[in-house]
Amino acid sequence: MWAGIRCGTMDSNLQNALQERGVMEIMEAIKQRRSIRKYKPTEVSDALLRELFEAARWAPSWANTQCWEFIVVRDNTIKERLSETLSERNPARPAITEAPVVVVACGELKKAGFRKGEPRTDKGDWFMFDVALALQNLTLAAHSLGLGTVHVGAFDAKEAGQILDVPDGVAVVELMPVGYPAEHPEPPPRKELATFVYKDKYNVTTD
Repeated sequence: MWAGIRCGTMDSNLQNALQERGVMEIMEAIKQRRSIRKYKPTEVSDALLRELFEAARWAPSWANTQCWEFIVVRDNTIKERLSETLSERNPARPAITEAPVVVVACGELKKAGFRKGEPRTDKGDWFMFDVALALQNLTLAAHSLGLGTVHVGAFDAKEAGQILDVPDGVAVVELMPVGYPAEHPEPPPRKELATFVYKDKYNVTTD
């Protein structure tokens, strides 16, 4: 699906549409993005998906190891099987089958946070952190292009890996439905800065 696409290029029609719409400011995207669990059936074009992965591609990573990998799932049967890896109480379960696309984020193990096969910090494998950085870029790009996403982490990752033929040495990190929102949730409450930003030492509040 991505063969023949030169890195850094954009479909001309999409580029013209974005120029007409105007570029969304990064802080606007950060503050307006919401977790979307209800989607319209409208298909998401490959051109738009390429832009999401281009954003993910430019995320920072440990020593530029770029351990992230993504599986694009459109097949309804596979999406149904993936939805069954979530509990019935998970509010995101219907979104797995409802969204036109599910992006499955994976991480190559023992690359991020490692040097010569040995972990470099007491945190061990850094793959979760680096995959999350790529996903943050992806979600913000999606929002700026009018698409909704939701991070789904509570699922049977091993079962999902078997469904998708993910090999040993690669971990399934997250399922992410992607599509046009059919809901517009209100922003959730946020902590005040003074409750989590400290000066010089832990729990020393700033002025």
